[in-house]
Amino acid sequence: MLKGKLKLPLPVPDKARRAFPDRLGSLVAGFDFKEEDYGGGSDLVVFEPGEELETFQPNGFVSDKDQSAGVANFVEESDIKVRPRPEKDGAGPVSTVQVIAVDEKRSDLEFELSRPEINLEKLQRIASAGLPDGGGLRATAWKLLLGYLPPSRDQWEKELTENRQKYAKLKEELLLSPLPWTNGNLESRQSELTRRKDEAFSYKEQHVDVDGPLRRHEISQEDHPLSLGKASAWHQYFQYTEMVEQIDRDLQRTHPDKKFFSGETSFSRKNRQAMKNILLLFAKLNPAIRYVQGMNEVLAPIYYVFSTDTDEKNAVNAEADSFSCFVRLLSDSVDHFCQQLDNSSVGILSTLTRLSDLLKANDEELWRHLEFTSKVRPQFYAFRWITLLLTQEFDFQPILRIWDCLLGNSFGVQDMLLRVCCAMLLCVKSRLLSGDFVANLKLLQHYPDINIEHLLRVAQDLSPDTSSYRLSP
Repeated sequence: MLKGKLKLPLPVPDKARRAFPDRLGSLVAGFDFKEEDYGGGSDLVVFEPGEELETFQPNGFVSDKDQSAGVANFVEESDIKVRPRPEKDGAGPVSTVQVIAVDEKRSDLEFELSRPEINLEKLQRIASAGLPDGGGLRATAWKLLLGYLPPSRDQWEKELTENRQKYAKLKEELLLSPLPWTNGNLESRQSELTRRKDEAFSYKEQHVDVDGPLRRHEISQEDHPLSLGKASAWHQYFQYTEMVEQIDRDLQRTHPDKKFFSGETSFSRKNRQAMKNILLLFAKLNPAIRYVQGMNEVLAPIYYVFSTDTDEKNAVNAEADSFSCFVRLLSDSVDHFCQQLDNSSVGILSTLTRLSDLLKANDEELWRHLEFTSKVRPQFYAFRWITLLLTQEFDFQPILRIWDCLLGNSFGVQDMLLRVCCAMLLCVKSRLLSGDFVANLKLLQHYPDINIEHLLRVAQDLSPDTSSYRLSP
């Protein structure tokens, strides 16, 4: 049975943090995790199962007691909903040059993916320039970029089979079996109550003629359904039920404009159920993090891309593959979900400071206006940008293009993510400089439509802030 604790490393060298895990994921508690991977257990923060993380709020960073999902209510529920965007004209005519460029890009990618040994540096360059839609090329490329597939093609089948079998086993143990949230503890306690009940009946039969007070069988505090203690099996069960309901609500709101996710067809229900399985399994394996509202948005692009793979076998196993890659993707930003690490060098406050420093290094005029004139600090708008990997700021297809660039960055997802966030500020500089607090906050919380290729070019051309943000190990 899997362990009941999640161990998260304290700050480690940059190089070690940028590499994606070479197994199912270090976020999976007790799953191939070794303390020596981080130099022993003395530098580890251990979170007990069921321990909840307080809510992160911009205004003084006050926690929200009502958030039972465990981490931070980093986006208000109204913001989680997909905001309607202005109607757009249909796609304009595609020039011959664009068609040729797309064909060349597809040919380069197909050739690279057909080689016995994949050149990851070249694949990163291709991805950064944009992966072609269709044909399953993006799905294979993302699996390679996330480290889910090894560079050697002859190892793909073995790795995929092993990881899919591991997922099936975890799903069988934690989701498909009748054992509830506590993985057997509640069932054993219920069995104990049944035993006591049987003993009571036996006692009554043996002493039916004996006068005297009725015997009251004691129930421990942990067994009482009204117990609020964290150790109570009932308390954990009720928390789990609330979390399931929250996931269901969030999945109903996931990209309601796409039939793949929304609606009551058997196709959309199947997709939502698969995503629900992934999020529940992640929460069960990570009791200190559990499910955080918005994780469904981060999972959606991965599951969509893998499910639409033209390789039928890969499409059928999209749920298992998506789980592994979802864990790997979150491993690069897990510290943002831990309030205990907010003030550390790897916490969300440090990341927001790095974004501010990056803006200052590239446009001090805009930085000063936001920081001192309009007083629109990064925590008021960039918290959602960073934690949700920009999935709430753009339409679905542009999100896939941005993620190509994020995953293709040789310095890691977080490095490119901060560059894109900074570029988003620079691309609306004139409007920000002429706006006050209210206007600028509204603009950045409801980012306008923009040419994505232009945005990514600006991001890639930014100068690093070498004073506080190293781009290389």
